[in-house]
Amino acid sequence: MGSMFRSEEVALVQLFLPTAAAYPCVSQLGELGLVEFRDLNTSVSAFQRRFVLDVRRCEELEKTFTFLQEEVRRAGLALTLPEGVLPAPPPRNLLRIQEETDRLAQELRDVRGNQQALRAQLHELQLHAAVLGQGHGPPVAATYTDGPSESSPLLQSLGDPHQDLRLNFVAGAVEPHKAAALERLLWRACRGFLIASFREAERPLEDPVTGEPATWMTFLISYWGEQIGQKIRKITDCFHCHVFPFPEQDDARRGVLQQLQQQSLELQEVLGETERFLSQVLGRVQQLLPPWQVQIRKVKAVYLALNQCSVSATHKCLIAEAWCATRDLPTLQQALQESSSEAGVSAVVHRIPCRDMPPTLIRTTRFTASFQGIVDAYGVGRYQEINPAPYTIITFPFLFAVMFGDVGHGLLLFLFALAMVLAEDRPGVKTAQNEIWRTFFGGRYLLLLMGLFSIYTGFIYNECFSRATVIFSSGWSVAAMANQSGWSDTFLAEHPLLALDPNVTGVFLGPYPFGIDPVWSLAVNHLSFLNSFKMKMSVILGVTHMAFGVVLGVFNHVHFGQRHRLLLETLPELIFLLGLFGYLVFLVVYKWLRVSVASAASAPSILIHFINMFLFSSSPTNRLLFPGQEVVQATLVVLALATVPVLLLGTPLFLRWQHQRRRRHAGPQPDEEKTGLLGPPDAPASGWGSDEEKAGCSGEQEEAQFVLSEVFMHQAIHTIEFCLGCISNTASYLRLWALSLAHAQLSEVLWAMVMRVGLRLGREMGVVAVALVPVFAAFAVLTVAILLVMEGLSAFLHALRLHWVEFQNKFYSGTGYKLTPFTFTVEDE
Repeated sequence: MGSMFRSEEVALVQLFLPTAAAYPCVSQLGELGLVEFRDLNTSVSAFQRRFVLDVRRCEELEKTFTFLQEEVRRAGLALTLPEGVLPAPPPRNLLRIQEETDRLAQELRDVRGNQQALRAQLHELQLHAAVLGQGHGPPVAATYTDGPSESSPLLQSLGDPHQDLRLNFVAGAVEPHKAAALERLLWRACRGFLIASFREAERPLEDPVTGEPATWMTFLISYWGEQIGQKIRKITDCFHCHVFPFPEQDDARRGVLQQLQQQSLELQEVLGETERFLSQVLGRVQQLLPPWQVQIRKVKAVYLALNQCSVSATHKCLIAEAWCATRDLPTLQQALQESSSEAGVSAVVHRIPCRDMPPTLIRTTRFTASFQGIVDAYGVGRYQEINPAPYTIITFPFLFAVMFGDVGHGLLLFLFALAMVLAEDRPGVKTAQNEIWRTFFGGRYLLLLMGLFSIYTGFIYNECFSRATVIFSSGWSVAAMANQSGWSDTFLAEHPLLALDPNVTGVFLGPYPFGIDPVWSLAVNHLSFLNSFKMKMSVILGVTHMAFGVVLGVFNHVHFGQRHRLLLETLPELIFLLGLFGYLVFLVVYKWLRVSVASAASAPSILIHFINMFLFSSSPTNRLLFPGQEVVQATLVVLALATVPVLLLGTPLFLRWQHQRRRRHAGPQPDEEKTGLLGPPDAPASGWGSDEEKAGCSGEQEEAQFVLSEVFMHQAIHTIEFCLGCISNTASYLRLWALSLAHAQLSEVLWAMVMRVGLRLGREMGVVAVALVPVFAAFAVLTVAILLVMEGLSAFLHALRLHWVEFQNKFYSGTGYKLTPFTFTVEDE
């Protein structure tokens, strides 16, 4: 957990890998996931690197794997993940995997091709049999007239010149949606010199490509003349019709039909054997493909990492540079020694100096991962910068609960998150593909704390599904008020609303032990009371939260060696924030403690005092809270205004003075420069300071160049942002009051319009019991949909904004980048 507060120390290391042991060394580093390689060949294209042929071979294998995987899924089979950890195979085994994969793929293509051919042939036979067995009777005669009329004879006389023409037939099958267009085109193209019969097949036939049952339309066309026949054949070809020979005699047709049925039975037997052999091939693919995919993926990753290495001058070793956590360096050295022991030459690791900012490494657990994700969504922190995630673990659920405070709603949210936490190790829960479920499951611990804190704030607000609960005895006594005020029956009849006066002895017995007194839920001024309480509470929480963010910046300045910022930035910021808005918090607390019930009617207004504070004036009707209040207020405003020029000019002038002093004392000292380069490998922490210090300079140019205008401009932006932000951010925390009020009122409206209506339906037990079933169901659905989902999402987004904008910008820059180690492990999101 030490790295949670600040990112771990990361060092730049140089690896000397013997050529014979480079592959096993990088493979072992991929299994451990300790280092992030730097690309030393940025000027070399991807097609000119040393191991590009090996990478291409892996990519070709992946293409073959994709083909095999699609064939397995096409057959309705599932690929199971391999058990255990499969190491990256040696390079000599890569050729064996490639040969076996190509052989399986070719065998699968051949078998699949044979299956498709057999299915297509069987489909043709079945279509031919369907056409012959459909029962198309040959026509008595064909029509051939120039001017057809009702009185024209169907048979020509013996002396007709067309009596020697022979009647021909064209039979086949066409898809149903093309039948009408085919019939229409045949009639128009042949001008009616044909007779066509279309009928739907008796049973659907299996499509040879998709395997789905499909319906076909069979047709029989009779015609005279070769020209008409050529037109018919061209038209059927355009419509992709299946045309078959059609014997004229019934006996011949029956003989052909029997022959087709016999051929279909033989083809079905051959097709069955082919499919059984195909299932055997797919079984072998299903068994061998998952481990091969994992191994080839690792091999490709190893060669891609080796492509980032440079080759030594003697070509006997590969040189790599990588980022590695300092505490993992012994493990890295041991792993390289074990991996290179077979080569006879040990790999060497040593730290090298670097002026580049190292990556940020923060190790997380199941519990802290969701909170760290909230911070990283704003921006990854700079190297060794204070990490807001540990504080977010408490502040985020608490600010959410301030807006979502309700015991019942918080309990439902807590139970939902608890169910996910208890079932987190079940494979079905972890492998679910629903995106919404995966989002909730990833933030299960965040939801757990949000529900727990909501229960706590619900007890403070004394709200459970908008109803007050009586846990302790109320601090108000109605009996004492009635006894001492002389309330008569006539007085009670004339006054439907009764007031409890705390100045009367025995009416107010003391504050409620925990939270809001339940008697306030019966008061007509309940909303006014809660508005005042929650508004002041929001201001107190907001100023405290912002001041805590400014204080956290102290640890950044001390760690990065920027102690001048403690006096020139942190101290003026605290004076400005606490002198104005911290004083407002003081007035609220002071008034709570000093103003009693007896003097409540003449209590001064804090708002008027705060306005007069900036106007340097006073109000005769608004008495002072304490002696000397006007002097204190004037002093605080003057101090706050005096901190603005310090914030604006302090850091730029100090940096300019520091730069000039270094230039006066600096001289040509090559020995010192050489010593600095070969000295301790750890770069100073101040090398990665804030952007305005570098003023656009980096590396060795930082000392040689200094642009005052850029530093001043950056500091002016920071000063304006902080001073105006203190005002706007304090007002922004009032969203705690607004969202809390909205949640309470929505809960109250839902209870009044649903549950209260159901409870008033009848007094008989049976009627109420039957009516409450749908009423409670509607209340439960609306509670989950509106108050838990919609209001919960709204409160979550507002809490997120308060942390990103109001809290983290006081100390957190978020301009770094993550350490992405080279690893074979695929993390479960």
